[in-house]
Amino acid sequence: MNALLTQRLADLREAFDRSFAEPPRQEVAGHDDLLAIRAGGQRYALRLSQAAGLFPDRPVTRLPGPLPALLGVAGFRGSIVPVYDLAAVFGGPPPASGPAAGARWLVLAAGAPPVALAFEALDGHLRVPRDRVVEEATGHGPRGCLRGIVPLDDGARPIVDVPAVRAAIQLLMS
Repeated sequence: MNALLTQRLADLREAFDRSFAEPPRQEVAGHDDLLAIRAGGQRYALRLSQAAGLFPDRPVTRLPGPLPALLGVAGFRGSIVPVYDLAAVFGGPPPASGPAAGARWLVLAAGAPPVALAFEALDGHLRVPRDRVVEEATGHGPRGCLRGIVPLDDGARPIVDVPAVRAAIQLLMS
């Protein structure tokens, strides 16, 4: 092996080893990752850090009951989890027909108690510089479930606060 190639390999090995000792890169650490979603025809963003999983077309078993926001239950990683229509939790009308009419996507919320939120459209993943996100100390909007706004080129999206949604569900059940 020639000396130039040997030196290049040594440099690459050193850079690789050093990458594990360095703090996270600023361009990733200074960003928020969000899902751009639509629920009840409205545009929202949801923090990926508040989600434990995203599932398309997951079967939901309907449950009878007086709570229109409760679509039923679905299986996630060996557990049965209640599924709520996000737009209905926000105070919108319940789905027109069927247990999950229009709700193609389910996000499994991080934290406890387990809950899944249904919404009709996933518009994509957003990685936004943290300084562009407008943070709010308290919730606003439907049932106080929105906390913050992310301005985008195609218009601002309110940020869904999953812990506040979980609290709103608890209030609906009482």
